[in-house]
Amino acid sequence: MHSDFGYFEEKQLGKPYDVKLLKRLYPYTLPYRLLLLCSIILVVFITLLDLSLPYVTKIAIDRYIVPQRESAVNKRPDSADDNIRYLEADITDPAIQAIVNKYSDRFEIDESLARISFDDLSQMGKKDLAILRKDDLAGVTFITGIFLAMVMAGFVLNMVQVIIMEYTGQMIMHDLRVTLFSHIQSLSVAFFTRNPVGRLVTRVANDIQNMHELFTSVIVFVFKDLFLLAGITLVLLSINWRLALVCFTVIPFVLYASIHFSGQAREAFRILRLKIAEINTRFSETIGGIKVIQLFLQEKRNYLGFKKLNHEHYLAGMRQVHVFAVFMPIIELLGAVAIALVIFYGGSKVLAESISLGALVAFLSYMKMFFRPIRDIAEKYNILQNSMASAERIFLILDSAQSLPQVAPAVESGTTSGLETQRQTLGKISEVSLKNVSFGYIEGETVLKNVSFSITAGKILALVGPTGSGKTSIINLIIRFYDPSSGQVLLNGMDIKKISTPYLRAKMALVMQDPFLFSETIRDNITLGKSDISETALEQIIEGSNCKPFIDRLPAGLDSVLSEGGASISSGERQLISIARAFARDPDLIILDEATSYIDSETEYKIQEALFNLMANRTSIIVAHRLSTARGADKIIVLSRGKIVEAGNHLELMQKKGFYFRLNQLQGCK
Repeated sequence: MHSDFGYFEEKQLGKPYDVKLLKRLYPYTLPYRLLLLCSIILVVFITLLDLSLPYVTKIAIDRYIVPQRESAVNKRPDSADDNIRYLEADITDPAIQAIVNKYSDRFEIDESLARISFDDLSQMGKKDLAILRKDDLAGVTFITGIFLAMVMAGFVLNMVQVIIMEYTGQMIMHDLRVTLFSHIQSLSVAFFTRNPVGRLVTRVANDIQNMHELFTSVIVFVFKDLFLLAGITLVLLSINWRLALVCFTVIPFVLYASIHFSGQAREAFRILRLKIAEINTRFSETIGGIKVIQLFLQEKRNYLGFKKLNHEHYLAGMRQVHVFAVFMPIIELLGAVAIALVIFYGGSKVLAESISLGALVAFLSYMKMFFRPIRDIAEKYNILQNSMASAERIFLILDSAQSLPQVAPAVESGTTSGLETQRQTLGKISEVSLKNVSFGYIEGETVLKNVSFSITAGKILALVGPTGSGKTSIINLIIRFYDPSSGQVLLNGMDIKKISTPYLRAKMALVMQDPFLFSETIRDNITLGKSDISETALEQIIEGSNCKPFIDRLPAGLDSVLSEGGASISSGERQLISIARAFARDPDLIILDEATSYIDSETEYKIQEALFNLMANRTSIIVAHRLSTARGADKIIVLSRGKIVEAGNHLELMQKKGFYFRLNQLQGCK
């Protein structure tokens, strides 16, 4: 039927525009903007705490560990040796005065201050040294307390921020998944005939989940990394702008490496998403067609095909790993070069006493911090590329316009205004007709050509003809799975395009050759969520559809849970349940797609009896593959190559000895 299986997955997406994709994702964040704002505020505080920690270390070193008092470098003013550093102590303190007296030959007295060389401190006893430097020790203890308090505050803020972002990310994913699922449900049947299940499952499950880290870490933590980079830059410039500029000479190399590897990463992630979808599709088809695979001994061929796909996925994964296996060490190397510059240039300045030791230590800490957000941004970009590859596929589906135009908004549960208006206009179905209808699944390939007929209330119409003559296509048009290329499908004289699709389908029931049952209870499969069916009415439905005998045999009866597709029961029992489902709908129009094609004689009798009960006093359209089914119809439409070649009841058509007569002869019917 279809020749162009050009799945959306295989389309060339062209040059990526991440900003446009992010703009499209932005509306999904709006309901949670307050949470995102709170998270950003927390990130600002966390960043300030991170920036403060090395500076607190600098204060501890310069003020208490290697103190610098009143003079810039604590040098004795009249010292001949400019490289000697001195520690000053207040001798008004009796304990310090005692230390000075004990080591009087090492101290120099200047009014209330006593000076001692840092080199001489190592010759003092530990207890004496502790007394002499008790203020410094107290200061170090105080700074340590502040340091630990800041670390604990950062821990708490980080924990709260992660909780907020995880909640926000999960809710955004929830909304996006619901939107995608709802959109997929609204698409026409044509979309599903052209796109395999595995690919769609990948979009709703894998690709949405793949965007988790985009919402939970990238959105906010990019702000943190940018704030941190800006903050570190300002702090380094404020400490010593010359040393800062020396360190920043590596930044152009970092930017070049980032830009070079980003393009390679994007393409690698695109291929990964494609291969994952293909693997899911192959696995889905394997499970669905396992009987055919095993029957025709295709296990090895199918295995080799899956192995090839899996290897291609492995190669794409290794390509992505290779990109970052090269990129991340380059960033690490550049970070090491920057630290080497600090040690070389900054160390020489410490020796020359142009900057303090605390400033050098702070510089080293800040430079390590400086490359941490760069690595984080690289990792976030990694995540972003992965997420954007998924976002492209998701929006390909959301942008799909393969849905039938609707003239009325969908009616929400619990409201009846929209349906009630059309119910009052249309009432009970009294006539179904096709007027000059032409149709093709693919442009240029016509399946139906200028088909016209009508059926009135309470009558039975049979559609017969060879395979490919257009019988099922007519059913698809009446149910409005598709719209005709030209002509009209009329319900009580009204074009069904002008009728709300939910209302249209609520008045019809379709019993297919191979009915689909959900992995729910038999009760749920019959009622399909209709809560207004009483137990008495349900019993009558079960009786009328001949389901009672086999349901009574099941341990849980109506509440027995079926396996996927109803595989745990026979095909005849599945058919009877589908007839019961049609009963429960209480439709005006019954459509049967040869419901007894694959059934044994005994079960066929039960099904025919159930169908007779179902069609009583209802308008019915039967697609008859076996002509014996069409004999009792009030009118038979004979189709060949998309055209009506004959019409009439069984006797009239047999007397004509035309196409219908020859079909009967071929099937051995009289």
